[in-house]
Amino acid sequence: MNEIAVSTEQGIVHEPGGLLLDVHRPTRGPATAPTVLLWHGRGPNERDVLAPLARQAASLGLVVVVPDWHPDAPDGGWGHLSASVCFARERAGEFGGDAERIVLAGWSLGAYAAVSVAVRPGLMDGWRPAAVAGIAGRYLWERPEMGLGDLSDALGSTPVDPVPVHLLHGTADDIAPVHHSRDFVPVLDRWGWPVTLTETNADHAGAVMTEYDPARERCVPARSAGALAAGRTAARVLARAAGLPVPG
Repeated sequence: MNEIAVSTEQGIVHEPGGLLLDVHRPTRGPATAPTVLLWHGRGPNERDVLAPLARQAASLGLVVVVPDWHPDAPDGGWGHLSASVCFARERAGEFGGDAERIVLAGWSLGAYAAVSVAVRPGLMDGWRPAAVAGIAGRYLWERPEMGLGDLSDALGSTPVDPVPVHLLHGTADDIAPVHHSRDFVPVLDRWGWPVTLTETNADHAGAVMTEYDPARERCVPARSAGALAAGRTAARVLARAAGLPVPG
């Protein structure tokens, strides 16, 4: 699949408190492209961290919305995440995105939050994504500050129609080791949820086309061939979750 040139609109206010988001979109293609709402991990205001992956995914024909959010907010960040869902549902069409079928994706803590929304529709007032993608996440654990528990318990206690789940994890991840995704696959299978797991030879940062910079204490765009390859794989996973015909 040939990559498409990408444009980015940065710093769009998506939340009453002034939090910002970026929209990465292809410059050509169908009038309406699949929309992916992509949540970053536990560091506040890290939408820039996911920019390399978002642009790579947009080059495959996706409109990718990447919001800032604060997991350390009093409500665990759910107000910020809910505002980003409202933005995608109400305004994705302004950027050429399909607002009716949104793939919800996340990295690290954002992956756990994204899958939680699919499993527990009450988190977003009943809204559910068309599919969900989790990158380098932990799923069978508890986050009391977000009001969430082990997702195996939620699957067993909340009867909802399954949505497709696409997991991606790096085998060199020492922050959230790959077993977290491997262990989650049979749990989803048990409850009849369609699930795929793609593994790459990447660490936690490399899974999203970045590398950790100790001096900045932040992930920055990757330079290594391995992380760049892993990011391209992650972009293809997002595209497949959105129903695009991509190889590999």
